[in-house]
Amino acid sequence: MPVKNALPVYVQISEMLIRDVSAGHYLDGARLPPERQMASELAVSVTTLRKALNDMTHKGMLEKRQGSGNYIKINKNLASVYSFFRVELITGGGLPTAELLGLDRTIKPAHFPPFGNSDEAYRIQRLRRLNGRPAVLEEIWLDGDQSAQIHPDDLSESLYLFYRKSLNLWITEAEDQLTIAAVPDWSPTTFNPARGEHCLCAQRLSRSQSGAAVEFSLNWIDTNVARYVARIK
Repeated sequence: MPVKNALPVYVQISEMLIRDVSAGHYLDGARLPPERQMASELAVSVTTLRKALNDMTHKGMLEKRQGSGNYIKINKNLASVYSFFRVELITGGGLPTAELLGLDRTIKPAHFPPFGNSDEAYRIQRLRRLNGRPAVLEEIWLDGDQSAQIHPDDLSESLYLFYRKSLNLWITEAEDQLTIAAVPDWSPTTFNPARGEHCLCAQRLSRSQSGAAVEFSLNWIDTNVARYVARIK
């Protein structure tokens, strides 16, 4: 089922443009198309587009020049909603959306690296799409001590945003390891490769603002659609 607490449309557009900038689709100083043209191409109102552009301006990613237009500004210290999301379309960028496949609280697998103090964790299973295309299968394990209860309706498309707003938990550091792993048997038929087939898998250990490991995740990536990217600046 789609995540109910989806980001507002204007934030989705802002984040999509920011990811396009990171992917090199827009260069520093590039002038964006006229607002009415952009709004038409994105199938949104001019008002919604302007809210998105204002959001980018607030984040230091856009400069508005009176009578001239909107110009991209590269902000290397930007902390966007998807700063930690390292998967993008093969052509670059792509707006991430999420479909929740499962949520339960269960015992942590013994072979996982240590994270948190509880013997239990919340297991969140999701399908991530980029511009509507199934791209990443996610299994996120959040230490059980981080919340007494999590309901599916509480989750937002950006889990790290949900952590901050609802759990007062900030993910400030993450270590990713890339491996090859079999697609699990709970994978939906809309995701390729099929169940049991091997593909690229990014395993992540995430740490909170206190420096403690609180989350472990596995992310199977359809490399016919998407790629893992870590940009060093």
